[in-house]
Amino acid sequence: MNFLEIENIVKSYENHRALDDVSITVKKGRIFGLLGPNGAGKTSLIRIITQITAPDNGIIKLNGERMTMNNVGNIGYLPEERGLYKKMKVGEQALYLAQLKGMSKKLAHERLKNWFYKFEITGWWNKKVEELSKGMQQKIQFIITVLHEPELLIFDEPFSGFDPINANLLKNEILELRNRGATIIFSTHNMSSVEEICDDIALINNSKVILDGDIHEIKNRFKTNTYEVRFQGDFDKIVAAQTPDYSINEISNKNGSTLVNLTLSDGVSTNKMLQHIIQAGNICEFSELIPSMNDIFINVVENTNAQKEVEIA
Repeated sequence: MNFLEIENIVKSYENHRALDDVSITVKKGRIFGLLGPNGAGKTSLIRIITQITAPDNGIIKLNGERMTMNNVGNIGYLPEERGLYKKMKVGEQALYLAQLKGMSKKLAHERLKNWFYKFEITGWWNKKVEELSKGMQQKIQFIITVLHEPELLIFDEPFSGFDPINANLLKNEILELRNRGATIIFSTHNMSSVEEICDDIALINNSKVILDGDIHEIKNRFKTNTYEVRFQGDFDKIVAAQTPDYSINEISNKNGSTLVNLTLSDGVSTNKMLQHIIQAGNICEFSELIPSMNDIFINVVENTNAQKEVEIA
């Protein structure tokens, strides 16, 4: 089911077009990665979704209906630039911000107690925000973002400033929020995080969507039919008996065995390739090399930038 539909969004600032006919569909109950280089237009799009600014053209639908300011209460937004009041006490501020989102003080207090216990920060309630580290402040802001249990959550670089242990804690909470039915937009430059938690992605570059879809389908789309085989034996036999079924890219030694990187020719099965290699020794490991999201990100962005330079020239 399509939960959020972004249709033909255009946004310009003076002489700069931040978004150029951007259309994206976010499915209900999934984590959607909003990706792109700095200045690509991601923040502009988030600000339009959250009704902070309006588009010059295009519409956004939530649950099939055009979004208005009335929908803002059903959104939780954690911006990259955090915004807590430094002089206020943590508990006092959390209660205040929760009530701004329409929660009763009693309900907010109950949920805050549960979250503070879960994050092991019950002793921070009466501390001022300025007394906390950047990462600890971010924990508080994360709690405030999700406290009213909105259907749509938007996290912009949520792991920034966290050590690996706390980043993993937050990652698990985001996955749990999705499992409980929340739809999440996740904006980050950390492609390993994208691979760990995202179901779908859209990549924006130079104000346009240049790649989108299910993350596993995208990774399969960019496969190069390349494999890695580690075996023990006489690889000279294989080198001497070259076959058009595959080409050898690299050979190296690893822990007393031979590691071979090779690319299959079109239409050749892995079984045929392995039958050939097994003649030279014992196969210890065999795996297909699937491109990472980081590799895909760099490849697609560089190609579109090169095309744009050609068009300009």
